Amino acid sequence: MARGSSANTSSRTQRDLERQVEERTAELLKVNLRLEEEVARRSRAQEALRASEELHRVVLTNMSDAVFITDSEGAFTYVCPNANIIFDYSSDEIMALGNVTKLLGRRPYDEAALRTNGEISNLDLEVADKSGTQRALLVNVKQVSIDRGEVLYTCRDITERKHAEEEVRESEANYRAIFDAANDAMLVQDIETGAILDANQKMCEMFGWCSPEEARPFTLEDWSEGEASQMEAIALARIRQAAQGEPQLFEGRAKDKTGRMFWVEVSLKGVSISGKDRVLAVLRDITLRKLEEEQLREQAALLDHAQDAIIVRDLEDRVLYWNKSAERIYGWRASEAIEKDVRDLLYTQDPPQFEAATRSLVENGEWVGELSHRTKDGKEIIAQSRWTLVPDDSGKPKSVFAIHTDITEKKKLEAQFLRAQRMESIGTLASGIAHNLGNVLAPILLSVQMLKRKFTDEESQHMLAILKINAERGGEMIKQVLQFAKGIAGHHITLQPSFLINEIGKILASTLPKSIEIRVSVAENLSPIEGDATQLHQVLMNLGVNARDAMPEGGTLTIKAENTYIDENYARMHFEAKVGPYVVITVADTGVGIPDTIIDRIFEPFFTTKEQGRGTGLGLPSIRAIVKGHGGFINVYSEVGKGTEFKIYLPTADSGPTEKSNERITEAHIGHGEIILVVDDEAPILEIVKSTLEENGYIVLTASDGIEAVALYAEQKNKIKAVLMDMMMPYSDGPATIRKLQKLDPRVKIIASSGLAANDSIVDATNAGVKTFLPKPYTEEKLLEVVEETLKAE
Repeated sequence: MARGSSANTSSRTQRDLERQVEERTAELLKVNLRLEEEVARRSRAQEALRASEELHRVVLTNMSDAVFITDSEGAFTYVCPNANIIFDYSSDEIMALGNVTKLLGRRPYDEAALRTNGEISNLDLEVADKSGTQRALLVNVKQVSIDRGEVLYTCRDITERKHAEEEVRESEANYRAIFDAANDAMLVQDIETGAILDANQKMCEMFGWCSPEEARPFTLEDWSEGEASQMEAIALARIRQAAQGEPQLFEGRAKDKTGRMFWVEVSLKGVSISGKDRVLAVLRDITLRKLEEEQLREQAALLDHAQDAIIVRDLEDRVLYWNKSAERIYGWRASEAIEKDVRDLLYTQDPPQFEAATRSLVENGEWVGELSHRTKDGKEIIAQSRWTLVPDDSGKPKSVFAIHTDITEKKKLEAQFLRAQRMESIGTLASGIAHNLGNVLAPILLSVQMLKRKFTDEESQHMLAILKINAERGGEMIKQVLQFAKGIAGHHITLQPSFLINEIGKILASTLPKSIEIRVSVAENLSPIEGDATQLHQVLMNLGVNARDAMPEGGTLTIKAENTYIDENYARMHFEAKVGPYVVITVADTGVGIPDTIIDRIFEPFFTTKEQGRGTGLGLPSIRAIVKGHGGFINVYSEVGKGTEFKIYLPTADSGPTEKSNERITEAHIGHGEIILVVDDEAPILEIVKSTLEENGYIVLTASDGIEAVALYAEQKNKIKAVLMDMMMPYSDGPATIRKLQKLDPRVKIIASSGLAANDSIVDATNAGVKTFLPKPYTEEKLLEVVEETLKAE
């Protein structure tokens, strides 16, 4: 037992020793692992330190600033490697200098201030480098170690910047010298406010200021005439346009410090001063010139009061003077005509006639006669002219003084008188021979009927049919001549035009070529009219046949009828119209159209564009006579290549003004003080539309041409709510004016108005984004309705 116990004890001891060895080994392994981790950590730290030192070395080597550190006595303890960039010394040479005072000449700071604040920034120093060249430095000083008294210096070379600043100062000094020495008054303005930022000596003298500073509280409206807010808006608009690269040149009246008013010519141009966008204004005192111009205007006013066109031209036919009546008669403004060749303006119709008159003028010193002139819109007028050679001081001819009297209307009246005489003669002749000619045609027609029964063979029947047709045609021609010359009283009864129109549509559909599409549209509630069915049948058939002839290759013929009401507004724009309800019948084709040069003549008797034997020239005059005999009137709209539209207005059987409906219309479309700009070259239309809109609650501005319209809109575009624009005007037509207005304000609301149903100007307006059209002439109801819809539109 003792041996076994001893063995067990020995075994336990052995296991304890082994366990202790294992535990000790494990502890040694842990210690070893910690040692290895500490070695690795220190290795990483050393690597990071080396990387950091390398980074600082790279930064300090490549930065443009020079960095060095001194102790409390100013001795260098560190100099960055690239210090030579500024000082031309190497870092070792700087260290060899020993003290910062030898590099910078002195300690550039107050030590007490440095100890208090810890740093001093932006010290401006002049320092000589190794070669003796002076350099401008910007130095920052920072205390980095209070215990050791170490100070960090950062030096930046600002020599080039100093030179640039000096150049700027010299440039500004030169600018000021030139600015003040200029003969013209000059001022510099702020783009946003228009405030005067600077003014030269001439400006001060012109306005009585003691110095440029005295001008600075002023803005343009303070020394200009007119309503302050309006003048300010105009001035700022011009300043901004100048700043955007659109130089401005205008004249106005200015007021000096004492209140004296005088005339100035102002030129505005965008400039850059010290890197800032400004506007330079140059002013010239033109008071003396204005006084001279006023004297000339007073003299010219006497000529402007003349009803005749007075034109002065030099011997090369360039226009020197163009009075108001010349503007009115020919359409060109004086500014457009001056310096232009008078032959290009007026005498393109018949140059040989002008040359012959010129030769007579040179030979006799004077010429009197009639000449054909062309207006701006291409119309031909007849003028009674008197030309006189004007000599210079030496007696040699220097210019031609011409007086032109427009006798176009006189010529037309003479032609109408002659035509009336001719028509009277035709009527007298027709009346004299009507009975005998009727007696001649009557037995022919009766004999044809008898002969058709006697001779039944095909050839005889064909010849007799031709004879009958021509005899009847002769009778119809007699009726047409009598109808136009003396008038034929029709039998007027109350009739419903819808039946007549539908019947005409069926007849035309069965007789016209299949290449022509017939469209008939009749309003359901079409009013009855008082008329002669036979005569109205003749009117529509004649227009249908004319439409057929205008569409040889086919097209569309449209006949439609609807009710309309002609109010006083419409009646004043169309002298043949009377106030009351009408039925309007439209006959429109898509044919060749009628040229502008002849559209005014289509209702003249015996005028025709058809081939010989295909037209008498009495069709349209007879139509007009019939419509007029029914108390109505007829309008025609046409465009070459697009078609023609005839509108026949016939008073209804219950015609008469309806005051109640007019009151309802006015109340429905009443305005609330909105400002409407109306643009039209016809003064009566401007007056009518203005009074109509004002009576219905609107405020109206008017312009007689596009140029005036643009100027008005530029001044009050924030107040004007809509523009009613005539599409056919001189100087600047509708489409051109629309584009200018849209440039000023892309959101401008425009109503295009035209007397033409299909016109290139309206197409241009559509392309420009105009969506609303008001055909002329228009009723008060339609005008107010369109204006209201336009104002409500987004």
